[in-house]
Amino acid sequence: MNEQHQNGNGHSNGNDKVFAQKKFLFIGYESLSGDLAWQLTKEGHQVKAYIKTVEEDVYNGFVEKITDWESFKDWADAIVIDDVGFGDIAEKLRHNGKFVIGGSKYTDMLEMDRYFGQNELKKYGVNILPQWQFSNYDEAIEFIKKNPERYAFKPGGSVPSEQKDLLFLGQEEDGKDLLELLSQNKNVLQKKVSTFQIQKFVSGVEIAVGAFFNGKDFILPININFEHKRVFPGDIGPFSGEMGTLMFWSEPNYLFKATLEKMKPALAESGYVGYVDLNCIVNGKGIYPLEFTTRFGYPTIPIQLEGIIMPTGEWLYRMAKGEAFELKTKKGFQIGIRIFVPTCFVGPKDKETLEMYHDLPILFKKPDNLDGVHIEDIKREDGVWRIAGTSGCLMVVTGSGSTVVEARQQAYMRIKNIMIHDMFYRTDVGLKWQIDSDKLQTWGYL
Repeated sequence: MNEQHQNGNGHSNGNDKVFAQKKFLFIGYESLSGDLAWQLTKEGHQVKAYIKTVEEDVYNGFVEKITDWESFKDWADAIVIDDVGFGDIAEKLRHNGKFVIGGSKYTDMLEMDRYFGQNELKKYGVNILPQWQFSNYDEAIEFIKKNPERYAFKPGGSVPSEQKDLLFLGQEEDGKDLLELLSQNKNVLQKKVSTFQIQKFVSGVEIAVGAFFNGKDFILPININFEHKRVFPGDIGPFSGEMGTLMFWSEPNYLFKATLEKMKPALAESGYVGYVDLNCIVNGKGIYPLEFTTRFGYPTIPIQLEGIIMPTGEWLYRMAKGEAFELKTKKGFQIGIRIFVPTCFVGPKDKETLEMYHDLPILFKKPDNLDGVHIEDIKREDGVWRIAGTSGCLMVVTGSGSTVVEARQQAYMRIKNIMIHDMFYRTDVGLKWQIDSDKLQTWGYL
């Protein structure tokens, strides 16, 4: 996508030489970062990927997969850990002198334990919403009865990411809808979510601020992004991992300085290297951080690649080494839309549906033009792209432009080049920008 930009930095080394080829080792639980690995292979780097729970065929034909990452840790010039839960491993590798992009035990806790993350924000002087931690549903029900307000229910503790989607955003100002939900379903919920938060609800614009971190300091510019989590247009339906995102790169602004920048000492002390993101609600009264992401985001990182005009291998390697540099990025906006097939709605037991879509071809009207196409759970066999795995999440299609309208037009035009049986996606990613940007400017955040 950005191969034409060879001398990205414009800063410290000041030369026009092509960045030297490196060896990158990827480590992860699931098939998450194949697109980033594929981008590196397209730039000529050597890449090997260990994916602990990957379905057998995901990324075949795109990325070389291995079954034992420890055999290659000394082979690698840089190691990329793409998920939380590897903090202990990342710290040991760094201690042994390896250049590692990935978490720490501390940053794993920031993301995996909401209550811990909120307390750390408070500790470092960041304003947070009032919230209460419970492990007893009867006590939570009594609390809401005695303190009638509008609340959000959020699974807490170290829970898997899919269980975090069992959150419930109350609509009633006296909390009666949440009260009804907990009263009628406490026995079922207790089995699924043993620890949870009741958080005061606040209305406003949901906005995330993020930046790459080199182990000592943030790498500028920062990233501002707006997620679209519900499955259907108009923010209807269940929560998904993410359906699409609008973003832009920015110099440090008030939002960053009031939140994420205050976490710099803690991130540096933990040795964290990678991307860190803080999702917030903002309104005219203040900023209210909701949760951390202390890893690459998906589909965040493919959309960021649309906007970064340095070779991917260069900025990844320099970040892993702990270098200070400025990321060269496009002006304007980037947008990404996730492409799905219906298997995203079924579980592993529905083998008939999974089998029906597995191996179906992914075709392109213009096969020589794959600009903005980023892979997720697919494979390539004899030059043909096919559906792989079981997630039903196939690719992210990105676009950019000096305005949101232009970025949307480019991304959705690129989608028209793709032919997949029963594919679906949100058609309204980025449409709320006109309203949201007016609010954000009025409140002084932009």
